[in-house]
Amino acid sequence: MDLAEIPSIMESFQGIQRRFDIQVFRKDLVYIDDYGHHPREIEATISSVRELFPGRKITGVFQPHLYSRTRDLADDFAKSLSMLDELILMDIYPARELPVPGVTSEMIFKKVTIRNKIMCPSERLIGELEKRELDILVTMGAGDIDRFVEPLKKLLS
Repeated sequence: MDLAEIPSIMESFQGIQRRFDIQVFRKDLVYIDDYGHHPREIEATISSVRELFPGRKITGVFQPHLYSRTRDLADDFAKSLSMLDELILMDIYPARELPVPGVTSEMIFKKVTIRNKIMCPSERLIGELEKRELDILVTMGAGDIDRFVEPLKKLLS
């Protein structure tokens, strides 16, 4: 690459999508979407939200990605998700894997230490969020959870 090309390349750079992507930013409500699908990424996202919005209630929606990752990292996922005030845990998005017998989102759910937690199938997510008084909402995952971004923005606007 010729260094002279850099300015024109930078002009067309669209930024990074789904990494702490603020969708709604109001005084009374913030909605952030994040691609985080590994416990350390989730921990970093929640820690950043806590630092930026101290004292606010964080509701997190997480969609696990892959059966093998859920099985192998269930304890770490639970620890990271326990940093939330409220958790809505969705079913595993399988992507390239077939189901693994006995591996479900419930493996994570049972180990999450916060009291305000529910499991929610994707078809009930919007209805579940409609019922809640949201302060800070964070959606996280690498599956198809991103298809909820626009409906959630519409709901929250």
